[in-house]
Amino acid sequence: MTAPTDPLALFSVKGKVAIITGASGAFGTVAAQTLASAGARLVLTAGRAQELHEVAEDCRNRGADTEEILARPSDEANCEHIVASAVARFGRIDILVVASGKNDVSKITEMAPARFLDVMDANVTQSWLIARAAGKQMLAQGDGGKVILMSSARGLLGHPAGYTAYCASKSAVDGITRALGCEWGSTGITVNAIAPTVFRSPLTAWMFGDDDRARTTRAGFLARVPKGRLGEPDDLAGPLLFLASKASDFYTGHILYADGGYTAG
Repeated sequence: MTAPTDPLALFSVKGKVAIITGASGAFGTVAAQTLASAGARLVLTAGRAQELHEVAEDCRNRGADTEEILARPSDEANCEHIVASAVARFGRIDILVVASGKNDVSKITEMAPARFLDVMDANVTQSWLIARAAGKQMLAQGDGGKVILMSSARGLLGHPAGYTAYCASKSAVDGITRALGCEWGSTGITVNAIAPTVFRSPLTAWMFGDDDRARTTRAGFLARVPKGRLGEPDDLAGPLLFLASKASDFYTGHILYADGGYTAG
């Protein structure tokens, strides 16, 4: 047995066709920029037109052939439309990155059932629907594919601030990842999830600040992070490229924790 003569080629996604849902969000933007810079062709979807267009333009400026679709994977029809549009533009699908989702923090006694179900729909049902639609196309193509779901350290760990909806939803995403990894294992389609902890984004920017609240919150959190810092976008780019490329062909059903060791202790 010998190692490849060009190991970096294993990580190439040049010319591959990737659908990214939630492309205007924090992780979706990182995914789009990473795959664009690596030479992939992109189909970007989101529900906010201006933000989606800005990400798409950024990807075009990086040299990527990019289609933008103003849609969320909120029902079967939307998911089929997204997949059909990708095939119409590029002829196939090689990679699916599900970066759409939401959180709603509330103590369970103060959360209406509708709010709980809304989080479950956004994070679980929509992940299932778009994976189903893209998977049908990948199976029809017959030469494999890459499905990357968005989990969280909260799929494994609880949180005292009122995360019953979010933790439950991300645990369910982990279950979908493992089940689909088994279901599609023999087809060449790999299914994995990236599970970050806190990383820099518009929603978490305050935790990187220098005011008393930020310093106190950050210190309490970092006491449990062996790497001793919060996450940066670059910390997600590497795992994403690995899971989207041939380098991960023997990896499926895995939850990859991009968390600085947070879930290890």
